[in-house]
Amino acid sequence: MRWELNRLALAITSMVALAFLVPLIYATGKIAHDRAIGDARQQAAAMVAAMAVNADPQLLTSAVASTVAGSAGRLAVHLPGIAPVGTTHVTGAEVQQANLYRRPVTAQTAGGLAYLQPSVLSDGRSVVIEVYVPDEDMREGVWPAWLALGALAVVLVAGSVLLADRLGSRMVRATADLATSSRRLGAGDLAVRVEPSGPPELRDAATAFNVMAADLRRLLDAERELAADLSHRLRTPLTALRLDAETMPPGPIGDRMRQACDMLDEELEAIIAGARLGVEARNNEQADLVEVLADRLAFWSALAEDQFRPWEVVGGQDPVLVPLPRSELILAVDSLLGNVFAHTPEGVAFRVTVSAAGLLVDDAGPGIADPAAAVQRGVSGAGSTGLGLDIVRRVAEAAGGRLEISRGPLGGARIGLLLPVRERPVAGRRHAAS
Repeated sequence: MRWELNRLALAITSMVALAFLVPLIYATGKIAHDRAIGDARQQAAAMVAAMAVNADPQLLTSAVASTVAGSAGRLAVHLPGIAPVGTTHVTGAEVQQANLYRRPVTAQTAGGLAYLQPSVLSDGRSVVIEVYVPDEDMREGVWPAWLALGALAVVLVAGSVLLADRLGSRMVRATADLATSSRRLGAGDLAVRVEPSGPPELRDAATAFNVMAADLRRLLDAERELAADLSHRLRTPLTALRLDAETMPPGPIGDRMRQACDMLDEELEAIIAGARLGVEARNNEQADLVEVLADRLAFWSALAEDQFRPWEVVGGQDPVLVPLPRSELILAVDSLLGNVFAHTPEGVAFRVTVSAAGLLVDDAGPGIADPAAAVQRGVSGAGSTGLGLDIVRRVAEAAGGRLEISRGPLGGARIGLLLPVRERPVAGRRHAAS
C-alpha cells in the first residue's frame, strides 16, 4: 500500500511537472531568440541614426568598425551602387526583398540569422542595415535555464514523493497496527487495544475497534458468569440426588451412586471455577491428557463392567500436555467415550490409544456411515443431541489439531482427537480389562 501511494504521487507530480516544464522550455528558447533579435535591432537603429548625420562611405566604414557587431564581422550597410560596407552574410536578392517590403525582415544564413533593417537617407537613397546573429547567440543561456528547470522539476517530484511516503507510512503503520490487533483479538487476546493514529478515518476505525474489544470482553464475561450461575443451579437437584443416594443400603449400587454424586459435584466445581476465569487465564491453561483420561476411565470402566464390554488402554506412559483448560479436555474425553456407550450395543469391545499424537477411540460396533454428517452440530442419526462429536472437533481445533473419523482396526468406528505433532511415538499397552 505504501509503494502504491508513492507511485501515485510520482505519477501525479510528474504529469504536473511536465505540464509546466514543456511550455517553460519552449518559452526560454523563445526569450533567448527574441533577446538576440532585439540586440540586433538596437544595433541597426544605432547605425540608422549615424547614417542620418552623414552617409559618406568612408565615415560609415569607421562607424561600422566602432560597433560591437561590426568589430566582430557581423554588421554591414548596403547602399545602392556601391559594395556593402562591413561584412555581409546575405545575398543581393535578400537585400532587394527587404527594400521591397520596407520593413525589417530576417533571412536564414549559414550558422545563424541575418536581421535586415531597411531605411531611407535624407537624399532619398534606400539603405539596408544587416546585423548577423549567430545561432549561439540565439541559444545563449537556454541550456542552463533548461537544466535549472529540469533540476527544479526533479526536486519538486522527489519532494512530493518523499512527502507522500511520509504520509503513507503513517497510514500504513496505522493500518498494520489495526490489522495486527484484529488478529490478536481473534486469537483470544481481549486485552489488546489500538493507539489511534493516521488519518481521521483510521483514527475513527481504531476507536471503534477499542470500543468493540471492550464490549466483546464484557459480553464474554457476562456469558461466563451466566454459565457459572447455570452450573450453580444444578446443585439443588444434585443435593436431592445425594440425599437419595445416602438413604440407599450399603452395596455396589449404593456405593456407585454415591461415587457418581461426588464426581458430579467435583465436575460442577470445575465448571464453575473454569467459567469464572478470564479469557487470558484460560488461554494460558494446560492439562495432561493422560491424567484426564485415567480419571474419566475410572468412571466409564464401571459402566463397561455392567455392560460386559471388553476394553483396553494403549499407551500413556508419558504425560501429554494439551494447551486447553482441564474442563474442556474432560468434556472432549467424555464425548469420545460416551459415544461408544451411546451408539454401540452392550458387550461391544472398545480400545483407547493415547500418545503425544492425541487420543484414539476404536470400537467393534457398526461404525459411522456418514462421517461428515456425524460432526454437524445438532444433527444426529442415532437419536442423540448431535453435539458430542462437534464438541470433540471444537476442542481439537482449539488445541491446534483436528478430529478424525474413519474405520478402525476393531471393525467399527475410529474417532480420534489428533494433536499437532510431527511424529507419533510408538505406543505401548498400559492397561487391559474385560
